[in-house]
Amino acid sequence: QVQLVESGGGLVQAGASLRLSCVASGRTFSSYRMGWFRQAPGKEREFVAVITWWNSGSYAESVKGRFTISRDNVKNTVYLQMNSLKFEDTAVYYCAASNSDPGPFTSWGQGTQVTVSS
Repeated sequence: QVQLVESGGGLVQAGASLRLSCVASGRTFSSYRMGWFRQAPGKEREFVAVITWWNSGSYAESVKGRFTISRDNVKNTVYLQMNSLKFEDTAVYYCAASNSDPGPFTSWGQGTQVTVSS
């Protein structure tokens, strides 16, 4: 497993942008499938975006066209660029790693809070 640490959350107004970062420990980061998930108050955790080890990304419909996932295998970091933020994007955002595709995400970060004011 890898250890994951997220950063970059904060309080912004609707329409603004934020970039989340997730730094992973370990020397095999480049082989992991990395994902972003989020959990809003009173709701289940939901999928946001995923990027494979060969840099193919996919997104939840709710964020498609506004969010971009990317990775830097030299820095062991995965990013989530969030543009045109909406109130409903307010949630705790979690980074996750999977060493199989398909397969479960077995390593999770502690989360970073994103709050969008309307």
